[in-house]
Amino acid sequence: MSVRAQSRTISCLGHTIQPLDCAREDTNTMTEEKEPLNFIEHIIEEDLKGSYSKEDLQFRFPPEPNGYLHIGHASSICLNFGLGLRYKAPVNLRFDDTNPAKEEQEFVDAIKKDVSWLGFEWANECYASDYFQQLYDWAVQMIKDGKAYVDSQASEAIAQQKGTPSEPGVESPYRNRPVSESLELFEQMKNGEAPEGSHVLRAKIDMASSNMLMRDPVMYRILHKSHHRTGTDWKIFPMYDWTHGESDYIEQVSHSFCTLEFLPHRELYDWFLDQVHEKDKLRPKQREFARRNLSHTVVSKRKLAKLVEEGVVNGWDDPRMPTISGLRRRGYTPDSIKNFADSIGVGKRENLIDVSHLEFNVREDLNKKADRVMAVLDPLKVVITNYPEGEEEWLEAENNPGDDTAGSREVPFSREIYIEQNDFKEEANRKFFRLKLGGEVRLKNAYIIKAEKAIKDDAGNIVEVHCSYDTDSKSGSGTEASLRKVKGTLHWVSVNHALPVEVRLYDRLFTDASPDTHKDKDFMEFINPNSLEVITGYAEPSLEKLQPEDTVQFQRLGYFTVDRDSTSAKKVFNRTVALRDSWAKLKE
Repeated sequence: MSVRAQSRTISCLGHTIQPLDCAREDTNTMTEEKEPLNFIEHIIEEDLKGSYSKEDLQFRFPPEPNGYLHIGHASSICLNFGLGLRYKAPVNLRFDDTNPAKEEQEFVDAIKKDVSWLGFEWANECYASDYFQQLYDWAVQMIKDGKAYVDSQASEAIAQQKGTPSEPGVESPYRNRPVSESLELFEQMKNGEAPEGSHVLRAKIDMASSNMLMRDPVMYRILHKSHHRTGTDWKIFPMYDWTHGESDYIEQVSHSFCTLEFLPHRELYDWFLDQVHEKDKLRPKQREFARRNLSHTVVSKRKLAKLVEEGVVNGWDDPRMPTISGLRRRGYTPDSIKNFADSIGVGKRENLIDVSHLEFNVREDLNKKADRVMAVLDPLKVVITNYPEGEEEWLEAENNPGDDTAGSREVPFSREIYIEQNDFKEEANRKFFRLKLGGEVRLKNAYIIKAEKAIKDDAGNIVEVHCSYDTDSKSGSGTEASLRKVKGTLHWVSVNHALPVEVRLYDRLFTDASPDTHKDKDFMEFINPNSLEVITGYAEPSLEKLQPEDTVQFQRLGYFTVDRDSTSAKKVFNRTVALRDSWAKLKE
């Protein structure tokens, strides 16, 4: 039966909370949108034609607080909260906090921050630990109904008795333990009177089932560890399969979306619901979608934790990590991540998405938003010999040619400037449109200069270039000389005004597109030794006012974001992404 919103109260954070009172549009209006529905939306639309009403719709995003969220979670966040926006239905943020051995408040806080940063608001903040008492009470009733029993075997023996996909399992010698004995032992487990590993509570289903998850799965195990919310109140903790569906039911979630790895779990999800479902309440429905894996990285929390623990990266928010916090610190925007998730869509088959597709989305977004500034990362001094010594001028520079509201700024110009080392050659062919002896280039927002002499050190390295400038060629002056066409335009920085900056050049963390799919090799063998290069560059002085997470385009170089390690004495920039995909050339 359909359950109306007013009857769907849930307990979160120790309080009874009513779901959001959201106005909903007519379903027919939603189906007339220009974009075609994905298969999950088709499922919802079919349910709305059947036993579900629009008021029944409710979704959830259920992270485990045992690590930071990664780009795969971002797709799930966008899916569930996107459905909430589409159908004007509430979406809960529910923490599946059932393993105190691996969960921390730090992870809870990081998850909340990431979801909010992406621009989503949850209807209710809930925790599986909110439901520990209800789950326990249901488990006690299952024991009384002969649907669960306490097994006192070691975990190794239980695993051996599970059988194989082609052979049935073997019943536990405790499977027909008297109900009174199981109840007494379960109470002892709850009260902390039994050591870890001495007992588990198992559901009594079918040891011959073709689905091995149905072969008397474990519902509870003993853990004498402090929980981040309940402290030491509980000595037993429920397993995922028992917790997840029942939490959905308590919250009256209509559609519970999981990745394909949970498809075999659906039968158990439904079986557990059969034990507690009441006819006058909505019954949640689990459905699965394909995980989208990202190339040149890993998204397993266990493997990401290993990278952190072994010091391969500097924490969960290292800009090389595929975590949302890492992407944020690197300079990715919420829109770039949401556009990426939207562009790859929701599918039924797992595939590997090239990281260049994610990079494309951040380039597209930052191209619209980021101011253009000048910085030199591999400096070569240029002396403009006919520019008066000791003089300087401030030239107008457009902030963003694609944004009329971005305005302009002033940049200083003087006799000595820095350009990039690779922007000069003594001799070059006709296809080299940068600076060469006897050749001319335009300095961005400034003048046309001509290279006349290269100064070298004792080892023959070029350390300085002497040039002359066309005094009438200042950009925007309207003179005939300023309108003269030259093929090359270079970025530059005035030596006297240059702001030294630390620049962290990040690259892909792994050299292999799919580092954790090699059966005979450990994923750690594919770590890119050149994933981070730290250099000192020189930037125009306007960058001094930037704050952490401000992003700019270093002209001709890429997009860079101010890192939180910056201080008043030193600005630190992370390279978000280069202007072009340098890895594409390696594939050719």
